[in-house]
Amino acid sequence: MRDYDHEPTAARNAVPHWFDLLCPFCYVAQPRNEVLERRGLEVVHLPFQIHPEIPPGGIEAGPRNGPMYEMLEEEAARAGLPLVWPSRLPGTRTALSAVEWVRLHQPDAATGFIKQLFAAHFALGEDIGDPRVVDRHAEASGVDVQALRAALADGSARSALARAEALGRGAGVHATPSWLIAGRLVSGLRPVSEFERLADEVLGQVAGSTSG
Repeated sequence: MRDYDHEPTAARNAVPHWFDLLCPFCYVAQPRNEVLERRGLEVVHLPFQIHPEIPPGGIEAGPRNGPMYEMLEEEAARAGLPLVWPSRLPGTRTALSAVEWVRLHQPDAATGFIKQLFAAHFALGEDIGDPRVVDRHAEASGVDVQALRAALADGSARSALARAEALGRGAGVHATPSWLIAGRLVSGLRPVSEFERLADEVLGQVAGSTSG
């Protein structure tokens, strides 16, 4: 395992990205990450539980009406992402602990695992607060499920999540999605053009430091 405290910012082209799996803004923002990656940046996906008050069994979601939800539906449609509003909001602590453990220990499976869990919640209506659902999607993503279960049982996966969240709080994260780009914290669903501009700014800084 790489040194956690320095790993997300070790590379000059690294962009830490904090997200929660129940956050619809994070779900529809996935193409923003792809913009950064196409520009040659390394997006480091770091989980951050934005609603820790939700209990493990989840809560009823309530109606999803109004301009904000219409905007999210339009964003999802443009991105080609199915969006079926789930009837319940799950507690995501276990799922987020799992994705952080996978990021650290099986990084090749991490991005696919995150996408699987996003789709489970927003497209399939599954309860990602249920460890069995997390296990199933971990296995489908090629994760060593027995090792993941052991890390969840002994608390090491949750400790890894706590460190990712502490790193976010240290950077000023109060909402998801948030990115640390070109030395500044960018939060919310900003236009794609802004991500293109910021990516070019990072690459310019990297080029300048290399030539200097």
